[in-house]
This record gives sequence, structure tokens and C-alpha cells, in this order.
Amino acid sequence: QVQLVESGGGLVQAEGSLRLSCAASGRTSTMYSAGWFRQAPGQEREFVATVSWTEGRAAYADSVRGRFTISRDIAVNTVFLQMNSLKPEDTAVYYCAVRIRWTTNFHISEYDYDYWGQGTQVTVSS
Repeated sequence: QVQLVESGGGLVQAEGSLRLSCAASGRTSTMYSAGWFRQAPGQEREFVATVSWTEGRAAYADSVRGRFTISRDIAVNTVFLQMNSLKPEDTAVYYCAVRIRWTTNFHISEYDYDYWGQGTQVTVSS
């Protein structure tokens, strides 16, 4: 199993920045990719970004491309989401997830991930 703990959420004004972290523990050697998703009140969970664990290749949702950057530090088994130019519509609970099933593709469906963190709230005020 893999355990994930997110941190870094909070309240920020529009156009501000936040950096989310997701620390993984347990069977981290089995991770193939990691992703960030978010869920706003009354809405379904949606894909934000994903990164391949070994190569560090990344993919983004159209709504965040150019503003958010996903990265990972293999040495400390941590995934980051740098969020710049935040908008009120970015307000949501942000979840990190990892996939331990072998893959070389990008995955944007929540069903393609195997373990999830508890979520961290991000609130952007206008």
C-alpha cells in the first residue's frame, strides 16, 4: 500500500500563488505516476495534472495549463503542485493520487489511480 498526505492548502487572493505538497510513504517503489485532482462543492472530481514518476513528464487540464506546474522529487517521494495566477474558480478540495499499475501513458481519469490522499482545501477570494 501507499499512504499519501497532502499539505499546503489555504486561503489566497485572486492572482496569488500556493504550492501543494503530497508526501508518499509505504510501497513507493511501485509508483508509476502521480496526479492532482480537485473537487468543488456540488461538482464532480476533475483532473488537474499528472506526472510520470520516473521520467517526470507532465500533462495538464486545459483550465490550468500555463498557470499550474506539477513536479516530483523522487528522493523524498513527494509530488508538488505549484499554482500561480489563481482564480476564484480554482477553489476546491485538492487531492493527490498515485498509480501503481504499470503504465507509460498519461491518465486523466480518477479510476486510473490506486491510492488517494485525504485532500487539502484551496480557497481563492476575488
